[in-house]
Amino acid sequence: MLAESKQLMWTLLLLFVEDVFSNKCFVDYPQQTICAVRGSPVVFFCIFNYIEKQEVKKFRWGYVKSSKVRLILNYPGNVSERYEYTGDKEHNCSLKIHKVKHCDAGKYFFRYNNRRCPTKLLVLNVIDLNISLQKEAIKEGDSVNLTCKNRCDGEEGSYGYSWFKDGEAINEGQVLHLTNVSSKHSGNYTCSLKMKNGTTSGIVQVDVEYGPKNTSVLVRSSSEMGAGSSIVLICCSDAHPPVENYSWFKIAEGWTQKVGHQAELLPVHGGQYLCSVSNKHGSQNSTVFTLKKNSYWTFMRDMLVIISASVVLLLVVTSVIAVCRLTKIKMMAETEQLEAMQRTDGANRLRCEDSHQSQAVNDLKVEEDATEIIYATIEFQKGRKRTMKQQDCENETVIYSTVRRN
Repeated sequence: MLAESKQLMWTLLLLFVEDVFSNKCFVDYPQQTICAVRGSPVVFFCIFNYIEKQEVKKFRWGYVKSSKVRLILNYPGNVSERYEYTGDKEHNCSLKIHKVKHCDAGKYFFRYNNRRCPTKLLVLNVIDLNISLQKEAIKEGDSVNLTCKNRCDGEEGSYGYSWFKDGEAINEGQVLHLTNVSSKHSGNYTCSLKMKNGTTSGIVQVDVEYGPKNTSVLVRSSSEMGAGSSIVLICCSDAHPPVENYSWFKIAEGWTQKVGHQAELLPVHGGQYLCSVSNKHGSQNSTVFTLKKNSYWTFMRDMLVIISASVVLLLVVTSVIAVCRLTKIKMMAETEQLEAMQRTDGANRLRCEDSHQSQAVNDLKVEEDATEIIYATIEFQKGRKRTMKQQDCENETVIYSTVRRN
């Protein structure tokens, strides 16, 4: 980049020496087509010849795109942070654009004192950095080269480049060499122009694939009580892409029997077990795992069954007792309520009878008070007899008397 700047400065000097005494009005751009990486600064080198002896009081830079003209710098007038005038008022009319964008691509021109000197338009192209990767499928142990491509750079590669993995700087240079790759090389890679922030390329993902490794058997307790077992064997392995096939084998008396094809196995009996896993890059077997199915597991299983049955039975008995008690309490309450009702009815009847008896007694007293009592003395004489006829005649008027016998 420095060599290019020096060359442009010499070109400017030669053009100036050639035309300064020509008494011509001109504006020239030593480099009429410029290529810039998005996010980097770019300088438009520009010279002009002012034949009049007056000072240049007005100048401007314009932008042309799709037949539309837009002023980006006008002196005196607007000032922009991205557009910086680096020339003077005599012969240098250079312009610098900071952090160039894709929308800056187009054609540019310079004018001073509102004069239209014969000139061509300056063309700016804006590109992105790209990374090329030799192979798409990368397997552990391969060697890979990543190249940061810049279409603005020539064959000499005068630009400096920096490499990043997951956002951290790792190396410099246009080509990044990765040899004997492993899973630790997997990640997101980017490149940028050296010492030029904002020129980062797009992301290229390096995904290193490998066959199964670190295959082992793990044991965990099971909540299932099937087939007389209370543990589960799990086949674990590190693989990319993930394991596609699982196989379980039991070794007994010198022969091997296949007993499963899933990641987990619920063993029926004790013994020696191993698992085998595979993906498209290879396969691996675990070490032999010995499972001792002793009386402890059977005892624990039986104890769990007994405890479960006892809990269920206790719940049933408790429920029955509770129902019986509730029924009994209900019956007792109904009986007490019935007895209370009977007692209330009896008391009411007694009150009614007492009332009737009191009324009868009162009536009787009234009758006694109204009856006239006549007392008489009866003498019994011996030897005197009355005839029945005389007695009847005398009894025409009957008078009841109270007879007392001494």
